[in-house]
Amino acid sequence: MRLLIATDAWHPQVNGVVRSLENMAAAGAAFGFETVFLTHQDFASVPLPGYREIRLAYATKRHVARLWDDLRPTHVHISTEGTVGYATRRYCLAHCRPFTTSYHTRFPEYLSARAPVPEAWSYAWLRRFHGASNGTMVSTPSLERDLDARGFTKLMRWTRGVDTDLFQPRPTNAPEPADLAGLPRPIFLSVGRLAVEKNLEAFLRLDLPGTKVVIGDGPDRARLAAIDPGARFLGTRTGADLAALYAGADVFVFPSLTDTFGIVLLEALACGVPVAAYPVTGPLDVIGGSGAGILDHDLRAAAMAALDLPRARCRAEALRYTWAESARQFYDNIAVAHGTVPARRPALETQAEAAIHLG
Repeated sequence: MRLLIATDAWHPQVNGVVRSLENMAAAGAAFGFETVFLTHQDFASVPLPGYREIRLAYATKRHVARLWDDLRPTHVHISTEGTVGYATRRYCLAHCRPFTTSYHTRFPEYLSARAPVPEAWSYAWLRRFHGASNGTMVSTPSLERDLDARGFTKLMRWTRGVDTDLFQPRPTNAPEPADLAGLPRPIFLSVGRLAVEKNLEAFLRLDLPGTKVVIGDGPDRARLAAIDPGARFLGTRTGADLAALYAGADVFVFPSLTDTFGIVLLEALACGVPVAAYPVTGPLDVIGGSGAGILDHDLRAAAMAALDLPRARCRAEALRYTWAESARQFYDNIAVAHGTVPARRPALETQAEAAIHLG
């Protein structure tokens, strides 16, 4: 079987969507799938104004049809609602081909943060986009409930994972990463795209002791750097370099109000770093009542309280999330949506969901 994943989120972007899709492709063979991608790299494209790493593909009907004939997929998953995703959806509907989708991004909230577009309009368009699929994958119970209340149908759970071999606590006698050496403690770390929708301004305006460290890049970097001249901006980091910086922090601060999951939460926890975040979708599901972080509408209070949490508890919570389980859910959903196997409940249950069932 050959699965085609159509996605507008792809290299050179560095984000949770790209990491998730790469991990799914790597696991495909274990579930009987060869996984191929349709991305902006397959078309002529232009950079999104103000956000150059995001490419807008010129995906014509003729070009999509030619690529389809070359790839000959048996299954189709549309990961994003951009130009590549929309062109693939249009082809599938025109040729009566079933497909699944995934809901990665709170696009209505992102858009309203950048332009005067009512969220209700964006949600109406997204309901139509995803409603034509055989199933829409969502990452958390709270997102599933929210979209269900907004009229989305055929929702399927697909959680995320973390590489706990790469992201590990710092050994007791290991030296500090050079970028953190000598910085006043405690170190409050945030990792993510430097863009308005990530709400990093809320983090940078906090009155905190020690040092704020920001990893990532994006169109908002200059403005954000001016908010707190004492904050350290380290740019984009990956692999072992990123893992060492996580492990060297005292608290991971996640100020986003619009992420649907937040893989960076798991990466921080895997390194034994407690989380401070708002009580919203993503943190509510990943952290919940686990004791691995503090959720509070007062982000400063959360950050200060997180300093007292045991790092071993954070690591233990991260070990519950594996890419193997994520892939099982993903490929089960693909098979279910195409009528191959009966639906199965995800094996992984979040703290918040468990509390609901026990209640």
